[in-house]
Amino acid sequence: MRREELVDLNAFLTVAEARSFTRAAAVLGTSQSALSHTIRRLETRLGVRLLTRTTRSVAATEAGERLLATLRPALDTIAAELTSLGDLRERPAGKIRITLTDHAAENLVWPRLVPLLREYPDIHVELSIDMGFTDIVANRFDAGVRLGEALAKDMIAVPIGPEVRMVVVGSPDYFARHPAPRSPQDLGTHRCINQRLASSGGFYAWELEKDGREVRVRVEGPAAFNSSRMVAGAAVAGLGLAFAMEDSITAELANGRLVRVLEDWCPPFAGYHLYYPSRRQPSAAFSLLVEALRWRG
Repeated sequence: MRREELVDLNAFLTVAEARSFTRAAAVLGTSQSALSHTIRRLETRLGVRLLTRTTRSVAATEAGERLLATLRPALDTIAAELTSLGDLRERPAGKIRITLTDHAAENLVWPRLVPLLREYPDIHVELSIDMGFTDIVANRFDAGVRLGEALAKDMIAVPIGPEVRMVVVGSPDYFARHPAPRSPQDLGTHRCINQRLASSGGFYAWELEKDGREVRVRVEGPAAFNSSRMVAGAAVAGLGLAFAMEDSITAELANGRLVRVLEDWCPPFAGYHLYYPSRRQPSAAFSLLVEALRWRG
């Protein structure tokens, strides 16, 4: 097999798993037009159509699925062998791609990675901020960071933080104009700041719990965001109540710019975990990253 043929096969695998030329081009660090040319060249050489393309999606044909079934284990074996060869270096090295939320990146992951990257200059980490649930295998991420209750069962999960808590908060200015809610049902009479979920496209229903009783509340209000920081900022501005991660607004709670309500309806729950496929063969660099992030509280 010629070297360029292996490159073409890897390009096909990336497009097929990402189901998008745009996403695959970003992963491979090339342009859409160059990637389309590569796939057409491979299809011409093989004499079969490997992908069906529409304006909205890309899917493998029957021939493409047969090729994928052979390619996946073969390229995984090559990747594992390259990883083991890398471990023979004197210093751990390699690129590690992680998908995570902005809250996890800013409050947990990045502060712990800074010392690691200073000590091991040949380790390179890419943090991709994403509020949805990214398929780390299809999108070629080495790992992801999500709350423990949201993890798939076939993943290895390593706790990297303590339990967390969501809190209902508002500004003193807001409570000067509106009485504080005493129960989740009272939220229906309040102006609340909504947050849109990337995974479903809908607004997040506030999840409250007390004495084993769980309540999900759909709220309405003057503003909505897909950023947790913007939600908290709108609450500080007095526009309404917000449902925010407690450790992301510690400064606002300490200086009194935000005030907690319904505290007995906001119990702690499983915190952030680093997760990765169970079949992944960890490199020396990846093992160092896991240990740097592991929660030891």
